[in-house]
Amino acid sequence: FWLKKCRATLRPSIEARLAMTPRMQILVLFLPLVIGASAAHQDTRNVVNPIRRVVNLLQKMQSSVEAEGEKEKKLFEEFMCYCKTGTADLTQAITAAEEKIPQVESALAAAEAAKAQLEKDLEQHKKNVADAKKTIATATSLREKEASAFAKESSDLKTNIAALVKATAAIEAGTAGSFLQNAAATAALQRMTIDADMSSLDREMLTSFLSQGQGYAPQSGQIVGILKQMKDTMEATLADITAAEAEAIKNFNALMAAKKKEVEANTAAIESKLERVGQVGLDIVEMKEDLDDTAKTLAEDKKFLAELEKGCATKEAEWAERCKTRADEILAISETIKILNDDDALDLFKKTLPSPSFIQIQDRSRTLRHRALAVLQAARVSKNMPQPRLDFVALALRDQNTGTFDKVIGMIDEMVAILAEEQVADNDKKAYCEAELDKTEDSKKSLERKVDDLGAALEDTKGMIATLTEEIAALIDGIKALDKSVAEATDNRKAENAAYKELMAADTAAEQLLSMAANRLAKFYTPKLYVPPAKTELSADQRIAVSMGSEAEPTVPPMLAQVKQHDTAAVAPPPPPETWGAYKKKGEEHGGVVAMLNMLKADLEKEMQSASVEEKDAQAEYEKMMADSAEKRATDSQALADKESSKADLESQALKLKEEQTATMTEVLNTAETLKNLHIECDWLVSNFEVRKEARTGEMDALKKAKAVLSGADFSLIQTGRSNLRGA
Repeated sequence: FWLKKCRATLRPSIEARLAMTPRMQILVLFLPLVIGASAAHQDTRNVVNPIRRVVNLLQKMQSSVEAEGEKEKKLFEEFMCYCKTGTADLTQAITAAEEKIPQVESALAAAEAAKAQLEKDLEQHKKNVADAKKTIATATSLREKEASAFAKESSDLKTNIAALVKATAAIEAGTAGSFLQNAAATAALQRMTIDADMSSLDREMLTSFLSQGQGYAPQSGQIVGILKQMKDTMEATLADITAAEAEAIKNFNALMAAKKKEVEANTAAIESKLERVGQVGLDIVEMKEDLDDTAKTLAEDKKFLAELEKGCATKEAEWAERCKTRADEILAISETIKILNDDDALDLFKKTLPSPSFIQIQDRSRTLRHRALAVLQAARVSKNMPQPRLDFVALALRDQNTGTFDKVIGMIDEMVAILAEEQVADNDKKAYCEAELDKTEDSKKSLERKVDDLGAALEDTKGMIATLTEEIAALIDGIKALDKSVAEATDNRKAENAAYKELMAADTAAEQLLSMAANRLAKFYTPKLYVPPAKTELSADQRIAVSMGSEAEPTVPPMLAQVKQHDTAAVAPPPPPETWGAYKKKGEEHGGVVAMLNMLKADLEKEMQSASVEEKDAQAEYEKMMADSAEKRATDSQALADKESSKADLESQALKLKEEQTATMTEVLNTAETLKNLHIECDWLVSNFEVRKEARTGEMDALKKAKAVLSGADFSLIQTGRSNLRGA
């Protein structure tokens, strides 16, 4: 940027200064006129050689050329210093960029490879989580089936073993006949006989035993041996499947723990690598932008370095040419001065230039010169500003040895034409400058507004991204808090339900105990209200166990002690002594006790009813809370996914806005540079256009008036005088 600015500011000034040689060209243009005019004395009494004026002018020209050479040399040295500094800076910048690009490309490739590996790892972690969850579900289902199968098989084995124990005991006790009359026990043994792994002989013997009636009398202990062998086999099988079930439970618990740890580890890895993927993605975008900017800057620097080297080489060639031209010019002026200063030449000029007739003719044309000079002087005074063209004409008119005014008039015509051309050029240049300035300023304002709009849009997008980030974090925290609340609510519900069941069991037992106590009192005090206990119904297993003798039939414990009947045949004892009267029951006290028991039962019923209502309400609230929580979690999860997607879209949009803003800012800088160059080129012309136009118009009017004055002169006398002078 510094080099561009330096190039824009230094080049016009250097080229403008190096082109400041019109004065020398004008002086060379007038040199033949001055020499051809053979300047005469302004006063006939002045005997100084008129050629001295020409020599003095040539000496001034020589000094001016040499001074301009020194100035141009200084400017050339400054320009070459600029070339050297700019070339060194650009070369250093190009070298740094060329070294940086491979490093950035290597880092970019590494980052892209790392991102690809991270994405691959993420896919693998997600697959591992899915596989682990699938394994957990499969193992859980299999464990439930195995547990159900074990429960059924162990129950059957225990029942069969109990049946075998009863059958063996009955046969050994000699009560096989009554045992065989038990249809249920016989059917159970027949099923075992069919399913048991035994020899065909043993199966036939056992089947024959079970098909006999009460008349069967065992001749040997073979049946008992078979039954005991079956019992031992079943007990061994039961032990094996029990050990296998314990081992399966142990393996299942170990598998569940390992898979849960695997899920947790993979989930943590997914979260960590997702964050790393996002960060690496941002790094890749930044490195791509850096690489693109560096490549563009490198191309621009190389292009400008080539232009700079070309311009410096061109300027060196121009400087060598100018030095040669200036040396030739100084040599020509020096040789001309030497020619004019020669003694023989001075003697010749003294003999040829002074002439009375020429002085008389000069006196007659002096009036016209004065009139023309007065017109030019009036024009210069009225404008009150330097007008070199009028000065050149006035200088030519003041040379009284020019003879005719044809060359002056021709010079005036040329100057008028040049002034007209310059005015047309100024008009075109002014129109061009105004149009380009307006166009460039409008473009710059439009680009600046676009930059502001892009900046505002970028800030809004960043604000939205920040808001989404906060909302995403809040949603994640909310989901975690919701999961924690659900877990706590579930634990609380389990604890409340356990307390409710414990309360109901205790209250029910207490109520039954109070009812038993009241019923027991009623049996004594109010027999009509007494309710005998219901007969106990035996289950199928209990009936088999009772029939086989493994359990005693449950009986109702006697409420009163059995009193042994007295022997009426014994001798009557003497009458007892007098003790008390007839027994009176505690009826009133009984009523109070029963009332208190009823009150306690009522309190228990109220407590159980209240607990049931509270349990029902708590369960309903828990189910509603779980449903609401599940719905809220699903809604929050969907909102989280939507917001993450929106955040990704906004981040992509922010990157695009940043790139567009950078490109637009570059356009603004380029437009500002163009506008600055236009101001450098046009400001002076636009601000001084009217003044220049007015001055040029006045200058043209003055030149035309001077031409009109000079055109009225009669040159016939001058020509005649010259011919007479030559003849003399």
